[in-house]
Amino acid sequence: MRVRLTSHSAPIVFVVDDDISMRESLELLFLSAGWQVATFGSAHDFLRQPRVVAPSCLVLDVALPDINGLELQKRLMIDRADLPIIIVTGYGDVPMAVEAMKSGALEFFMKPFRSTAILDAVGRALERSRELLTEAAELRSLEARHALLTRREREVMTLIAAGRMNKQAAVALGISEITVKAHRGRVMRRMQAGSLAELVMMAERLQHDGTTVTTLRASRDLGAGGLGSRPRSTPGGEAATQSV
Repeated sequence: MRVRLTSHSAPIVFVVDDDISMRESLELLFLSAGWQVATFGSAHDFLRQPRVVAPSCLVLDVALPDINGLELQKRLMIDRADLPIIIVTGYGDVPMAVEAMKSGALEFFMKPFRSTAILDAVGRALERSRELLTEAAELRSLEARHALLTRREREVMTLIAAGRMNKQAAVALGISEITVKAHRGRVMRRMQAGSLAELVMMAERLQHDGTTVTTLRASRDLGAGGLGSRPRSTPGGEAATQSV
């Protein structure tokens, strides 16, 4: 194992290959391109490496002494989906290439390969990693702003983002339309949304992340057990109101 990390933010290329000559060749090649490099002779050595928060990718050999490269790839696609993977092998075939690409490999190379080809692939992988890190940071910021909303403001945001008018949201929540407008204004400011369309996009990202799933489900039925309901009559004829 050889790790040459001089910066915590500069791009890093991880290489996992049991062939020391291949590791050394790739290390020199990637260093010449201006990237940081960390090389490992086995999957377990790589897995012991602390996770880094910087643009990075993995050049992964298939034939490893401990864990098969394709099995490691599948594990990383679950635990490290933000790490683009380039598969290299000296004993590959079409079914192996298909399996690797279906499992999310960015590229598949048979040894020997051209230096220009692997450099181009690594460059694309690092750019993809940079995009994923930016998206993750934006989502964390969005979640932090959403966490500052009150429960009622989250409910209003969910309903408005789902296309409900202020009046409909007021009925669903059992509050006045003026109160809904006030909550809506605070939601727009706290979420830093410049428009309703932007707020809708934020809600969709949060829903995809699972942050707003509960309230979105609750808002689907305005009149039957949603976030609130219209006044209903009891058997004795008196009105009863359910609200949150």
